[in-house]
Amino acid sequence: MKKIYGNKQLLDALAGMRASGRTAHSLMIWGEKGSGKKLIAKYYTQALMCESPENGKPCGRCNACMNVEKDIHPDVVYPERSGKLGNYSVKTARDIIADAYVKPNNSSGCKVYIFADCSHVQEQTQNALLKLIEEPPEYAYFIFTCGSKSEFLPTIISRCVCFSTAPCTEEEAEASLADSGYAPQDIQAAVSCFHGNIGMCESYINDEALRRQVDLTKSLADSIIRKDEYALSVGLFSLGRERDDVREVLSMLDKLIRDAAVLGKDETARTIGCFREGARALSRSLTAYQSARMHSRIEKAWSAVESNVGIPLALTALGAEIMEIVG
Repeated sequence: MKKIYGNKQLLDALAGMRASGRTAHSLMIWGEKGSGKKLIAKYYTQALMCESPENGKPCGRCNACMNVEKDIHPDVVYPERSGKLGNYSVKTARDIIADAYVKPNNSSGCKVYIFADCSHVQEQTQNALLKLIEEPPEYAYFIFTCGSKSEFLPTIISRCVCFSTAPCTEEEAEASLADSGYAPQDIQAAVSCFHGNIGMCESYINDEALRRQVDLTKSLADSIIRKDEYALSVGLFSLGRERDDVREVLSMLDKLIRDAAVLGKDETARTIGCFREGARALSRSLTAYQSARMHSRIEKAWSAVESNVGIPLALTALGAEIMEIVG
C-alpha cells in the first residue's frame, strides 16, 4: 500500500470512523488537483474492505487491500464517464442505482462506488443519485472527489461527510518523491514549482506537456515584467485551443499574481506559484490594486472560455487588459 504523506488529521478521522463502526456511507473529499484526493479515497476503501484492520486502518497486506490497491476488487466500482467533457451522466447514475441493490460478494460485506474527479456534474445526475445517497443499502458506500464542494448541489453536500485535503510540506513532498525513486535534481525542480503538492510534482517530472505549460507561464510572467505586449500576445496565442491547457496555464499565472501581491507586503511569505523569482520581480512593479485587477481579468477570461467564447478572442482580450493594467 502506497504511503500517504501529510493529511494526518484527515486520515486519523477516517480511521476513527472505521474503528468506532460509525463509517460514513457518503464521503466527499475535496481539494486542489494533485493533493491526494483519490489516494485518500482508496485508503478509506481499503479500510472498509480490509480483512484485518488495525485501529481502523487498513493492513495493506490482505487480499482485499491488495485488490483495492490494484483496482481489481470486484466490489469497488469506478462509475463510467461519458460525453466530450467526461462527465457522469444520468444513465450512469441509473446504472449505479440498479447495481447498488445487488449485494456484495466479499467477506467485509461492503460495496464501494468511487466517483473520482467530479466536475460540472449535471444537476439531473445529482438528483438521480440523491435518493440512493439519502437511504443507501446498509452495505453501500459512496465516495466523491472534487476540486471544490461547489461542484455539488447543497442537497448532496448535506448528506455527505466532507473533508478537504491540505498541502504537504515541501519536506514531505521531497520524501515522497524520493521514496518513489525520482532523481534528486528532478525532485528539486518539481518541488520548486509545485511545493507540497505531491501529485503535481510527480506530473511535472513525468509529463512533458505540464513542463511546457510551466515554461509558458514563466514566459508570460517575464513578458508582463518587461511590459512586452507583443511577447505576451505571442505567449497567449501559443496556448492553442485546448481548454485544459488554457485552464492550467491561467491557473498557474493567477497563482503567480497572487504571490506577487503577497510578496509585496512580506518578502519572506510562502509562495504557491511555479515561479517565485518572477513573482518577486512582479511584486516590485505591481501594486496590490493592480494585482487584484489582474486576478479579476484572468478569472473573467476563464469564465469567457467556459461560456464558449472563442479561446483566441478571450486570450487576446486578456492580453490587452493586462497591458492596460501594467501601463
